[in-house]
Amino acid sequence: MADLTRRTVLGATGLAALGTGLSWRRLTARDVPGRGEDALNVAILGTAADAAARQSLLDAFREEHPDIPVRIQAVQGQDWSQFFTKILTMVAAGTPPDVCLIATEGAQLFAERLAQPLDEFVVRDAAEVQDYFDDVHPSLIESFMYQGSLFMLPGDFNAANIYYNSSALERAGVQRPADDWSVDDFVTVARAMRDGASTGGFRPYFWTNRLWGGVVPWLYVHGTSFLRESRAGGGRWFWDRFYAGDPTAATRSGGYQWLEAGADDPAVLDTFEVLREITAEGLGSSPAQGGGNELVSRFAEGVIGMTPAGGFWAQGLSEGGMGPDDYDVTFFPRATTQRHQFGSAGYAVMKTSRRKDEAWEWIKFCSSRRGMELSFPQPTTTPVRRSLVDAAFYAGTGPKHWQVFYDTLDRFPDTGPIPAPPQQAAVETALIKNVLAAVTAPAGGVRAALGTMQRDLELALKNGK
Repeated sequence: MADLTRRTVLGATGLAALGTGLSWRRLTARDVPGRGEDALNVAILGTAADAAARQSLLDAFREEHPDIPVRIQAVQGQDWSQFFTKILTMVAAGTPPDVCLIATEGAQLFAERLAQPLDEFVVRDAAEVQDYFDDVHPSLIESFMYQGSLFMLPGDFNAANIYYNSSALERAGVQRPADDWSVDDFVTVARAMRDGASTGGFRPYFWTNRLWGGVVPWLYVHGTSFLRESRAGGGRWFWDRFYAGDPTAATRSGGYQWLEAGADDPAVLDTFEVLREITAEGLGSSPAQGGGNELVSRFAEGVIGMTPAGGFWAQGLSEGGMGPDDYDVTFFPRATTQRHQFGSAGYAVMKTSRRKDEAWEWIKFCSSRRGMELSFPQPTTTPVRRSLVDAAFYAGTGPKHWQVFYDTLDRFPDTGPIPAPPQQAAVETALIKNVLAAVTAPAGGVRAALGTMQRDLELALKNGK
């Protein structure tokens, strides 16, 4: 998916607005194209052009299932927050889709309120779907489990790796960072990039103030997060059957949980002190709020040395004029750990759908190798099927070290999803509004900023559903 649809900020007016009224006119049955049509409605975040781009996928599905008409319903929004809010509004108006494409940000919200567990379907068709699970890393599956049930089969994912501009690295006189480079190594490289810069507007490191690729990767490599992470019980029905041969199966759970605020963890303070020092020294930007689309052009222009991004950037950089020799990717640097964060997306069956069996057939097809090849013909994201992430996929775009994308999961098995409880919109708002104050605080002022963050996160978890 493009950066807009893969990782953008969940705004303050997101899902919390549902209880108090929305800023747009209430949807009615007449407002939803296709209402009353005898078809399986599949909602995606995007435009009519995005829906049209899936025509080959639709055609292939119809070849196998001529008895199941499908309509792709593009729901426009600036980000996932607006998409989720519009879907919830459609449900309230009695015009819900049958299937929704959901990102990690909304997975637990939908699992708790709107989505149908896939457990019965997966067990029934175990022989058909085993090939999919054999090809997909278990961490991606676990991220879409909630309280012991599986709610989505992920189709693509993106971990927050470090992209670097090859010319900036060459001017700095340093080699490609080692896979196990440290935060101290990162600072050394950033300083060398700054000293070797050819323009005054050059920034060694640029990042945006958002959930994916913002402060969370730094928190994860410091062994912490802004929410305390735990795991739900259950899920043995799945792990013991579908990942029986996987050495990590015994440690897998019924899904991630984020039940308490964690900004008061001393490791969070350590993390923000590192970022404050990087910013104060001029090595890193003061975090800008937004989805990061502007980064592609700035990175391609050579005014940014390093930035966190995932596999979704490869195609965008190619279209921006960068060749495989102009940039590359490596792992996020190590602090106390080298745990990475990722986000994923997959189709959910709506509880309200009267076409659940047909919806499951759509999900199975999209999870097949053929379906996934048609869904992701270019490197606009990282397919979850390991067998599709190969040299041929990145042949025309780069990066040279494309293996980093899937190796992130293999090399660092504790890598996990971005924190996204059912109250995600309110939680992210509480995070974002306090990050800037913490990163730009004077020496000794970070602790107070994190105290405010802790208070806001506690309120978000209590009142944000």
